[in-house]
Amino acid sequence: MDVEELLAYQPDKPSTKRKNADREKEHGGSAKHRRRWDKTEEPSVDLTQEDKDKILQMVEEEPETDTLDETNMKKLLLQFEKKVYKNQEMRIKFPDHPEKFMESEVEVNDVISSMHVIATVPELYHVLVDLNTVHSLLQLLTHENTDISIAVVDLIQELTDVDTLNESEEGATALIDGLLEGQVVAILMSNIERLDESIKEEADGVHNTLAIIENILEFRPEVAAEIAQQALLAWLFKRIKAKMPFDANKLYSSEILGILLQNSDENRQLLGEQDGIDVLLQQLAAYKRHDPSGKDEVEYMENLFNALCSALMFSTNRNKFLRGEGLQLMNLMLREKKLSRNSAIKVLNHAMLGPEGADNCQKFIDILGLRTVFPLFMKTPKHAKAGPAPDELEEHTCSIVASMLRNCTGQQRTRLLNKFTENDHEKVERLLELHFKYLDKVRQCDDEIEKDKNRMRQSGQTIDEEMEDEFYLKRLDLGLFTLQLIDYVMLEICTSGAPSLRQRVMQILNMRGGSIKAIRNIMREYAGNIGDAKDPESREAEQNRIIQLVDKF
Repeated sequence: MDVEELLAYQPDKPSTKRKNADREKEHGGSAKHRRRWDKTEEPSVDLTQEDKDKILQMVEEEPETDTLDETNMKKLLLQFEKKVYKNQEMRIKFPDHPEKFMESEVEVNDVISSMHVIATVPELYHVLVDLNTVHSLLQLLTHENTDISIAVVDLIQELTDVDTLNESEEGATALIDGLLEGQVVAILMSNIERLDESIKEEADGVHNTLAIIENILEFRPEVAAEIAQQALLAWLFKRIKAKMPFDANKLYSSEILGILLQNSDENRQLLGEQDGIDVLLQQLAAYKRHDPSGKDEVEYMENLFNALCSALMFSTNRNKFLRGEGLQLMNLMLREKKLSRNSAIKVLNHAMLGPEGADNCQKFIDILGLRTVFPLFMKTPKHAKAGPAPDELEEHTCSIVASMLRNCTGQQRTRLLNKFTENDHEKVERLLELHFKYLDKVRQCDDEIEKDKNRMRQSGQTIDEEMEDEFYLKRLDLGLFTLQLIDYVMLEICTSGAPSLRQRVMQILNMRGGSIKAIRNIMREYAGNIGDAKDPESREAEQNRIIQLVDKF
């Protein structure tokens, strides 16, 4: 921009609404957003010609700064090492006289601030490793003066910013490898324990520590299990449990916990071993009768629910959930109809899945859970500020019913089947209503896929097995999976329930032009694609069971 244009430029005053939004993001906003500093809005000032001339002269006389090349960077790092060494020397010499080493600590803090410029040249990150500066920075994280350790945290956070790392894969790899080899997370956890979050600067240090961990996980997700064991998971539980006012750091902690559990069975197992299921249930219990106080706390609650769902994907955690009275808590949330209700449905689904969920299924019926889950089956809750959307809720609710039919035996199974005969088979009518709804969705999806295939054939592309798998996954996402659950429930109640159940199903199918053949085809396809995650024997047994149900239908 021309200097004259710069002088003439008058920024628009931000609206009050925008300023409030910015302030909200800073003090309680999503943890995905980095800490923002307050910037006081400056009043518009009319410049005289004399003022403009002075500014022009200052711009012209401003000395050119050296570009940060490798040579200049080495000079900067050498200066850093000298300042650190001098400070160590002064501290050893005058351990009981802070006034004599304070000046050297100010110099260390200043040189660390000047090193932020390194983030502009990620292609030179290898120099940090080659000159052992990464090791020196990690050592400073344990410095007696927390101001210096916080300054180092701030620097590492900026150096590891994902956008910066993506500018140079080679430089990013060198830096992240150096940090991980130096056990950066263990050292960060040691430092974070001594920070007092009632002091703003130290609270910012905690926030930036979590940002470093998020950056590392995003760039190198495969290290999630390794770093969780470096006291990270234990600290996250401690921070989430802390009886402190809700703030951005508590929100950020819940988000990091979710990231650690997302695709790691090792971390799910570790969570169970560290009583993490009880921690999550205790924190979620606050929302059984009371809604979160704001948008950010809603996000926090959702993060805890998602973390619990991830944890329940590790089978032994389902027993811990049962013993921790997780079923009773989720059932109470369904009754209370607060914002937590929709997410509680999702948790119940995860708790009851597979053979490992059998005890939860039986217990849920014992605690009169059918009285709360079937009203949701009959009428899907509306989309709330929290929790899954209506279509996803229908999937979870149908999956809960399917899991109970698959896992329940004896008196509990009888009570479940009898539910479908109540009120003149109204639940059978609802089941068929959902069947036709999702059958239409799948047919629309199949039409689109067929058009895609025709276009591919016309352009000479080959539709290989991998492409067919992608098409199948698309069908599952757009309604096939829910349709399979609905039709599985239909097979179960028709083959093992009262004769009137099958009669009503056949009556509605005939009235609406439905087809038994279509249902059988859907279930045969389901049997043929039962999850690859199952061991061969379990998968084969489940396939045979479904085929037997199809043959009886």
